[in-house]
Amino acid sequence: MFKRIQPGAGQESVWDYPRPPRVEPTARRIRVIFNGQTLADTTRAFRVLETSHPPVYYIPPEDVTMAFLSPTGRRTFCEFKGAAAYWTITVGERRAENAAWSYPNPSPGYEAIKGYLAVYPGRMDACYVDDERVTAQEGDFYGGWITSDIVGPFKGGPGTLGW
Repeated sequence: MFKRIQPGAGQESVWDYPRPPRVEPTARRIRVIFNGQTLADTTRAFRVLETSHPPVYYIPPEDVTMAFLSPTGRRTFCEFKGAAAYWTITVGERRAENAAWSYPNPSPGYEAIKGYLAVYPGRMDACYVDDERVTAQEGDFYGGWITSDIVGPFKGGPGTLGW
């Protein structure tokens, strides 16, 4: 059984996030590094907040070096956001298959993230929120970004029953 961690000053508990998820803009600097290359750098991202999940950051395509991304045939469906399309990231000889995703036609309420890209931080060399290096959410399905201002426990980790 898991126990909710009480947030300290300046922290958020993922157990206080809503369900269905909320989309909110953030002016924090979001950066993604893969194979030594900065793939994304923005202060115009959105974060999606959902009960038990660390935030997922969605980056405007204008702030992503799209030349490193190629669409794949992978599709998944979120009961809230709709159908997701996936991207493989290739920089030099290194590839990360299905490492990014977007919602080309998101469900009502999620239009703000239409075409924005999210990445699995665990498949990248590094991801940053401001100057803090992110820890990836456990599991290979969720793409949450864990920073020192977020407390769990987080869905996908030990004791969360993988739900």
